[in-house]
Amino acid sequence: MAETLIDWVDIPAGMLQRGTPADQLDVVVARYADTGVPAAWYLKEAPRASVPVAAFRIARTPVTVAQWAPFATETGRPLPAEPAEHPVFGVTWADAGEFCAWMTDLVGYEVRLPTETEWERAARGDDAREFPWGDEYRPGLANLWDLGAGTTTAVGSFPEGASPFGVLDMAGNVDEWTSTLYAPYPDAPAEVPVLEEWAFDPHITRGGAFRHDRDLARCARRHAAYEEDLRAIGVGFRLAADASGGS
Repeated sequence: MAETLIDWVDIPAGMLQRGTPADQLDVVVARYADTGVPAAWYLKEAPRASVPVAAFRIARTPVTVAQWAPFATETGRPLPAEPAEHPVFGVTWADAGEFCAWMTDLVGYEVRLPTETEWERAARGDDAREFPWGDEYRPGLANLWDLGAGTTTAVGSFPEGASPFGVLDMAGNVDEWTSTLYAPYPDAPAEVPVLEEWAFDPHITRGGAFRHDRDLARCARRHAAYEEDLRAIGVGFRLAADASGGS
């Protein structure tokens, strides 16, 4: 089925400059003060650490309605109303995992969700850039709240917003599940909670969605699904595989 083929991007092994230095948090908070985001939310990004990441593959775009539809039909799930080229959203973490298992059977190698570290590596590349495209926020490079779309757009609609590796839609459009359960980074500030008991789902999501402001588009921003209505908050996902997957 041509609609289920995955456009993989090969991410080479390298060092991720993960997170945000603790001594720069005040600067970050001030930069995004107009968004109304509490300063405590940024503490989860600290400290900055150089983290080795093995080579892996990640899908160029989030999973689309066209990719999701055969799975939904086979498993009795409702078909999304959005156009085929839009990302599917409102997907639970468990359903995303079931889709990965279904896709694994289809393609003959393991397909999975990316880890949080892999996601940030694919978005950030070899440097410590603020956004997938660079250090400065530029309106019109992602489907975020300021675009005014109010819903998803076709995947790949913002090629100038690509990451250094050419991965698309890593900021905006849909917020993306990772396989990683929330936990503070090693040596995190003492104020960082050990658990986020108020989250609807404890798995880390990344990138922000069409309803979110620019702070969630930052490569370092860690968050989760805090509301039960996953369609309202625009939660989708993209696929990953080991470097040998499909080769």
